Amino acid sequence: MLVNENEAGSGLCLDTLSLGYGSRMIVEGLDLKVPPRAFTVLLGRNGSGKSTVLRACAGLLKPRAGSVLLDGKPLARFTARESARRITILPQGPVAPEGLTVSDLVRQGRYPHRGLFSRWSRADEEACQEALALTGMADLREQPLEDLSGGQRQRAWIAMSLAQQTDILLLDEPTTFLDLAHQAEIMSLITTLVKSRRKTIVAVLHDVNQAARHADHIVMFKAGKLVQQGPPHATITREHVRLVFDIDPEIVHDAKTNAKFILS
Repeated sequence: MLVNENEAGSGLCLDTLSLGYGSRMIVEGLDLKVPPRAFTVLLGRNGSGKSTVLRACAGLLKPRAGSVLLDGKPLARFTARESARRITILPQGPVAPEGLTVSDLVRQGRYPHRGLFSRWSRADEEACQEALALTGMADLREQPLEDLSGGQRQRAWIAMSLAQQTDILLLDEPTTFLDLAHQAEIMSLITTLVKSRRKTIVAVLHDVNQAARHADHIVMFKAGKLVQQGPPHATITREHVRLVFDIDPEIVHDAKTNAKFILS
């Protein structure tokens, strides 16, 4: 699409983006504008390029061609500290050193806002307290991470990401390996962050039904190509799901929530 920097507007935009590892090309010619202050979900089979795109959006993977634009400016022109003040990424299955408490972890989110020799400030403390409160982790702040349940541990990592105080939050499979109750907690938290805190959140999910119920915008990939994007009611169709996941689904409509669900 060859987006002009002055025309790109605010937020995150992918312009004719191509990505790969070594000699293998994963994504080619991707054009995508991420809706601001909304929850966008990337869907597709394993190897379709979802996590690769997410890493590029955070500036962790250099494009082979095209660019990632942030407010109309190529992300490559931002310093690491500048981009970390605008975009946070939480990878799948993050690991922390043994013995680290929830509070210790959350404080790590303040690194983009602090100089090498700067003291811990009131603003740092307030950001961490707010992040703990938003995620319901304030009462567990002194608990070692290894003593927490899977859902609590994931909320602690999200609290660290929120302490970074960025407008854009990227999540790679935030509900993987969690039971249904903890999955619901995380999805509810994401919805709250978008609606109440006006965050722009982009997540890779494997559960199509989670995406259908909670997402504002869905982007469907197959083999590194964008198949379809738009609101759930327009993207979660039998045709699109069959094309992306190679299954023949039965899709039902929930009149109460106005969402679509895949039964098989």
